Amino acid sequence: MPRMLQAGALIVASHNPGKAAELADLFVPLGIAVERIADLALPAPEEDAETFEGNAAIKARAAAIAAGRPAVADDSGLVVPALGGDPGVRSKRWSP
Repeated sequence: MPRMLQAGALIVASHNPGKAAELADLFVPLGIAVERIADLALPAPEEDAETFEGNAAIKARAAAIAAGRPAVADDSGLVVPALGGDPGVRSKRWSP
């Protein structure tokens, strides 16, 4: 039987304030309060997956384990076909 998510229990696993706010806003219409990972002083895990989905899973899993509560995460980047898809999942490493 699936577990029901309790209001106020969801962690948004992003240290990016803009992304955290966007994710948190998705749950407002559902009546689910969220806490941002930065407010809980949880460390950012190493994002070493080969896909955006993989990195999002790493972040959500690390936050859920550290806090003992459900977590959601997002990962994105810039994919430029003329560069063979780069920087892609490594977009963060391309920026200063």
